[in-house]
Amino acid sequence: MSNAKYILGHFEDPDDLMHGIDQLQTNDISIYDVFTPMPIHGIEAKLGVKRSRLPIVAFCCGLTGTIAAFSMIYYMLVIDWPIDIGGKPAFAFPDFVPIMFEVTVLFCSFGIVGMFFFRNHLFPGRAPRVMDLRATNDRFIIAIDAKKNPHPDKIDSLLKGAGAVEVMHNDRKYVSYE
Repeated sequence: MSNAKYILGHFEDPDDLMHGIDQLQTNDISIYDVFTPMPIHGIEAKLGVKRSRLPIVAFCCGLTGTIAAFSMIYYMLVIDWPIDIGGKPAFAFPDFVPIMFEVTVLFCSFGIVGMFFFRNHLFPGRAPRVMDLRATNDRFIIAIDAKKNPHPDKIDSLLKGAGAVEVMHNDRKYVSYE
């Protein structure tokens, strides 16, 4: 048995890639990941990728921003330093709305960006993780975990039959750009 960690099937056409995914799934072969140079409509549903929870994070960050803005403005204008401006009461809620909206958008945008970077391991200074550098250029790649699927010959024949132009047995998880 070889020491390959991943079997990579290279495709030149997205339709062949989708056909390859179908062939592997009908033969109960689990797919580790798929790398494409462009978005492909319907691939998430075919691979069973769950819907993103980023909107929930956005709502929670926005709610936090609204509460923080209201608390800050209320404390400053009503408790700490109440000033009579034009005979209006210190707690004039319509005056709070624009600032609360802006702080809500600020918290929401920074929260979404921070969570996106955290979830996808895109920290500043980190080298990108790619199975094969050609996946960012012109190739569509299906990665199959070789340890979970012990029949590499069957996988090779399925990928070649689906239209793969190259099948590689990779012994490293990621290739770095350095």
